Amino acid sequence: MKIKRFSTAASNLEEFLKTSEIDTSSFEENVKKIAQEVRERGDEAVLDLTLKYDGVQLNQKTLMVSDAEIEEAYEKVDDDYLFALRKAIDNIMIYHSRQNRNSWMETDEAGNVTGQVYRPIKRAGIYVPGGTAAYPSSVLMNAIPAQVAGVEQIVMVTPPGRDGKLNPYTLVAAAELGLEEIYKMGGAQAVFALAWGTQTIPKVDIITGPGNIYVTLAKKMVYGDVNIDMLAGPSEILIVADAVANPVHLAADMMSQAEHDVLARSILVTDSAALINKVEQELKRQIEKLERKAMIEKALNDYGAFILVNNMSEACAVANLVAPEHLELMVEHPFEMLHQIQNAGAIFLGANTPEPVGDYFAGPNHILPTGGTARFYSPVTVDTFKKVSNIIYYSAQGIKDNCDDIIRLAEVEGLTAHANSVKVRKEE
Repeated sequence: MKIKRFSTAASNLEEFLKTSEIDTSSFEENVKKIAQEVRERGDEAVLDLTLKYDGVQLNQKTLMVSDAEIEEAYEKVDDDYLFALRKAIDNIMIYHSRQNRNSWMETDEAGNVTGQVYRPIKRAGIYVPGGTAAYPSSVLMNAIPAQVAGVEQIVMVTPPGRDGKLNPYTLVAAAELGLEEIYKMGGAQAVFALAWGTQTIPKVDIITGPGNIYVTLAKKMVYGDVNIDMLAGPSEILIVADAVANPVHLAADMMSQAEHDVLARSILVTDSAALINKVEQELKRQIEKLERKAMIEKALNDYGAFILVNNMSEACAVANLVAPEHLELMVEHPFEMLHQIQNAGAIFLGANTPEPVGDYFAGPNHILPTGGTARFYSPVTVDTFKKVSNIIYYSAQGIKDNCDDIIRLAEVEGLTAHANSVKVRKEE
């Protein structure tokens, strides 16, 4: 492997950090065609596109998962999986339950009332990647915050395998959460079906969940017709490590993200040149044991990096510049460094907290901002599935006391009808 090396003084560091930006122009035209097909032909288009892209012939009756298919899925999973899954569900449910915000109202001395009312979105569509892979964790991270928020209807979509069935581990995860409306469809066509509705699938109010470039572009296209969680890109991890960090752990953690995608980004930032050399040797040793060796190697060669800094303050500055999806603080005193971190989707503290702990089990959501968007975006939370209404009530005394100020502000903006709606009350 030829992983790139930089220092904070390197003039081409920022250029390297931009290399993961994807040119989407070659995909956009195809996504627009899929959008037109779904708009015009609904279910028929979804079925035709499922045959075209997934190689599966379905019909309107088999598009939705049946109770029999769920029962069959339970027969294919083992007890150890169910035990681990249920523990993860408990952890994720408890964590997200702490995020619930209460509606509130306050009354001032004149009897005026202001406040906010939080209400759940009625119908949410969750996208779970599938096909040849299984992502039951994505089911949990999408559906549980929606359930905690109080969403009445949660519809799940995921691509079928070549046999026309869903992965049993994914399907059992959905069943454990009580999801009843599950459709065998994926790709851009699934996003458009959720956003606009078809003869079989009622439209939703929000679409969440990660997917490939077609899914991401489709979500971008329907934003405004429905809400979305975010526009996710390739996965990424940045590890800040000091000289006492374990190179065996660091190499393993870098590869844990590199196996997602050839576009995945893995970066190690440290003030120890000796540590970089040790990690490089560990990468070469450990990669020989991994199933996705070719993908990991390409991702590390193209988008992996070692960045040598002068001190840990510089390391934090690099982390804030990158604003990574996953940030590991593999240092002796991680909590002392935490206050220096401003931009990250999720922060993993200490030697015993590798990124997969968050992916699967700890409780915090693993649907995170990527591509530097952690500078201004947040993970999926219960708030993702809620909307807020502002509450305003003015008493007779309240409007009387403040009408001149309101009228003046309206007049400054040239909105005389606004001013008039207050004047007529003043004159009563």
